[in-house]
Amino acid sequence: MSRPLSTALFTASLLTSACFSQLSNAESLLYKNVNGYTLNSDRERIHFSALLVDDDRVQRLYVDGQELPDETSLDHVIDGQGQTLISGLIDAHGHVLNYGLSLLRVDLVGTTTEQEAAERVERFAAENPELEWVLGRGWNQVLWDSNAFPSTASLDAVIADKPVWLTRVDGHAGWANSKALEIAGITRNTENPEGGQIIRDANGNPTGVLVDNAMRLLRESIPPATIEEQKFALMTAMESLATFGLTAVHDAGAGSSTVTAYKQLLEEGPLPIRVNVMLSATDPLYADRLAEGHFRDSDDTLTINSVKIAADGALGSRGAAMIDDYSDLPGHRGLLLLSEERMHYLMRAAMNAGFQVNTHAIGDAANKLVLDSYEMLIQETDSRDMRHRIEHAQIMRYEDIQRFAELGVIPSMQATHATSDKNMAVDRIGEVRIQGAYAWRKLMEAGALIANGSDFPVESPNPFFGLHAAITRQDKNNEPAGGWYPEERMTPEEAFASFTLDAAYSGFQEDYLGSLEPGKKADFIVLDRDIFAIPASEIWQVRAVETWVNGRRINP
Repeated sequence: MSRPLSTALFTASLLTSACFSQLSNAESLLYKNVNGYTLNSDRERIHFSALLVDDDRVQRLYVDGQELPDETSLDHVIDGQGQTLISGLIDAHGHVLNYGLSLLRVDLVGTTTEQEAAERVERFAAENPELEWVLGRGWNQVLWDSNAFPSTASLDAVIADKPVWLTRVDGHAGWANSKALEIAGITRNTENPEGGQIIRDANGNPTGVLVDNAMRLLRESIPPATIEEQKFALMTAMESLATFGLTAVHDAGAGSSTVTAYKQLLEEGPLPIRVNVMLSATDPLYADRLAEGHFRDSDDTLTINSVKIAADGALGSRGAAMIDDYSDLPGHRGLLLLSEERMHYLMRAAMNAGFQVNTHAIGDAANKLVLDSYEMLIQETDSRDMRHRIEHAQIMRYEDIQRFAELGVIPSMQATHATSDKNMAVDRIGEVRIQGAYAWRKLMEAGALIANGSDFPVESPNPFFGLHAAITRQDKNNEPAGGWYPEERMTPEEAFASFTLDAAYSGFQEDYLGSLEPGKKADFIVLDRDIFAIPASEIWQVRAVETWVNGRRINP
């Protein structure tokens, strides 16, 4: 049976893995003549001109005027020629396997019409005739001229003889052709599953769009990727993430087979970047993974100490669970993906096993439910010190914003979600509720610490897009003028901390990641311009030209 990945691509992955295994750690390295920035333990930005590394650790930072060590005693000396060097950036919420697979499937990001999306699918299928399933992701009907969900008709017109399945940009809806619906047995008589919706036409027939838990009805028919294919996708993703200047990521939900793939990659050598894996609570072997306890390899490139639970869907597909009706769809309040009883079971099991609980919550009803659940279970399990998180923490009542610091809960947020959603968010929830949405400043003023990320592949993994959005509240066209609800902006130092020290703290890694303080891991990147000197409007254009992890250069 054909799989999502081609033989040629799989062979290429083996060659790439071999290249990584040949990289060796530097014994001692002086990186001099740099325009260096990092944060100290007080979260103050400090400037340095040279960095001394011994094996995988920072030994010392030198400021202008300080005498450098004898270069003849060192194994490697690099003249930075004045380039900007900063602490490695950490993405606190992404989906590594899905990102890797997305690089190997039809990409629908940026399409402006349903027809354009169908044409991309047609071209991809013609270029990959060996695939039995045509898979892709990235469509967003909000950006289309129609502003309407797509249907099977446009896909059937280009591919009728093999199944097509395309996930929405946020991963909370999917679009199928008639062949895929037929294989999955989805008809007008198929009932909506709990926490899911089959979009139907006026006659009650499925249109081809499945929302949240309804997607499982179709995904069960897609052959799962093998361990080897997952290894290929993971390596492809990590290599790509390194090119953006990410030295560490938090993988938001990995099942048992993906954990196995990570560990097999470790046997071939340290991972190219650091991955902090959240165990998926939907995994059939969830209890077994918890029973295994925490995992941390000797190079600190793979860590497992948390779990991922999903409470609701996404705003764009109106799956986010709201307390009141959607402003643009009366009578609809989104979807809770789990019963309260099931959610408590999953949370309690993780807390009792000593795992951090990270729960996806976007709508205000979901955020309230998760905070209520944390409040009860933290006291029951005495697990406040586990730094439980809410992933996204996107739309909240003011009184719930205040509860994060009170409960010791970390909001793990994604700055580019605000600038991507600004064109539809007010339509969805109105002018009043939007005041509690993407509310970074309100959260920080209430004492919360924000871990920043991107939610790749929902958004680009480029952290400079995130830094730009956090500081300006604008998109890459620097719109709207003055920023979208600019009172919620972060300062440059706060944004930098959210992608470094605070992201590290949110994964229990602040003792060795997040800054270039002596004794911490030598994770750093070299940039093509100074992020603290250029206009904020240009930060999204910054490019990482070198990425270093554990004192070794990852990308050429």
